[in-house]
Amino acid sequence: MLNEFGAQMLDVVLWISFVGVTISIFILVYRTIKGPTNPDRAVALDAIGINMMALVGLQAINLGTDRLNDVVLLIGILLFIGTIAIAKFLEKGVIIDRHNH
Repeated sequence: MLNEFGAQMLDVVLWISFVGVTISIFILVYRTIKGPTNPDRAVALDAIGINMMALVGLQAINLGTDRLNDVVLLIGILLFIGTIAIAKFLEKGVIIDRHNH
C-alpha cells in the first residue's frame, strides 16, 4: 500500500513539475520576443536553457533511467558556450574578433 501511494505521489509531483516548467518556458519565450533590452533577452534565453535541462531531468525521473544525464550535461555545456557568445556580442558587438592588436 505504501509503495502504491509513493508511486502515485511521484506521478502527481512529476506532472505538476512538467506543467510548471512548461508554463515557465512559455513566459520566458514571451520575454525573449518582447524583452525591453537585449540583456533581458539573453537572460531569458539562459533561463529557457535551464528549464530545458529541468524537463530532460524530469523525463529521466519519469522513465526511471539515468541514460538522459548525458543529455542534461550536453545542454548545460552548449548553454554555457551560448551565454559566453551572447555576452561577448553584447559587450563588443562581435563574437569573433579577427584583428589581433
